[in-house]
Amino acid sequence: MTLATQSLTLEEFLKLPETQPASEFIDGEVIQKPMPQGEHSLIQVELCEAINRATKPQKIAIAFPELRCTFGGDSMIPDVAVFRWERIPVTSSGRIANRFETYPDWSIEILAPDGSLTKVLGKLLHCSQQGTELGWLIDPEDESILTIFPEQRVQLLRGNSPLPILSGIVLELTVAQVFSWLTL
Repeated sequence: MTLATQSLTLEEFLKLPETQPASEFIDGEVIQKPMPQGEHSLIQVELCEAINRATKPQKIAIAFPELRCTFGGDSMIPDVAVFRWERIPVTSSGRIANRFETYPDWSIEILAPDGSLTKVLGKLLHCSQQGTELGWLIDPEDESILTIFPEQRVQLLRGNSPLPILSGIVLELTVAQVFSWLTL
């Protein structure tokens, strides 16, 4: 949902109070994210847990849910943003920074039932243009995952297709495994 607002700069947008659900600043527009629903929330939490189990103990990467990332003139909130350990912003005291003013290494979006495929794909392509190594667009209704690689190469995966994972991470997942998380 695009909010009717006067023309804002990125800096002005970042000074606004946070909204619920969160708003993003994409291509000069303020867009409110759809409110996550059951399938979205469960896929998001399961992905974060699976990635973090495989990466945090060895300090390889961290998967963050709903983390604001500001880069390339936009400020977006991927459903899951994965950062390699050495790229996680930290303060001078070594604590994690609150502001992430860089692109994620792996950006994951989960399409909402009323979400715009074009807008979500546009976010992932913007990430790819800025340096993100891997993107996933998860479509629960279609039970498919569109993957985005460098040079904006895309691949549609379904069923038992193995999913590409960020290099250096030992994690094996198939499309079917991701969607099996939805069955309780």
